[in-house]
Amino acid sequence: MTIRTMTMEDYDSVWALWMSSKNMGFNNVDDSREGIARYLRRNPATSFVAVEGDAVVGVVLCGHDGRRGFIHHMCVAEAFRGQGIGSALLNCCLAALKAEDIHKTALLVFRRNEIGNAFWEKNGFTAREDVLYRNRALSELIRIDT
Repeated sequence: MTIRTMTMEDYDSVWALWMSSKNMGFNNVDDSREGIARYLRRNPATSFVAVEGDAVVGVVLCGHDGRRGFIHHMCVAEAFRGQGIGSALLNCCLAALKAEDIHKTALLVFRRNEIGNAFWEKNGFTAREDVLYRNRALSELIRIDT
């Protein structure tokens, strides 16, 4: 298995992996081919894929705004979990953020995603009980929950 920087050539495989992973949330604009291309142009060195043979078995979509890092969609194919792939992907994106002088990162995870929450807790990400997450759509978005 190898881990390398994600490129747009990975999109179809990454999309298929995302759609096969439970308890994640996507939308038709930001996670479209065009949306991910825009994201990777802005953050070309901070998202990674884990590849076994020709198959993408793990992915982390990560970037920053110049001040804070943000981890968007991270998952490992169910058959490959428990092998350290998630931790390796996480370490790659954290090192990439640090190399770009980013000192703090955040993420969102659904409360119902027990596996994801356990992973993040194990890797030092704490839950914040003192803030509310708020958002406002600027365009019509269609949610895609897995």
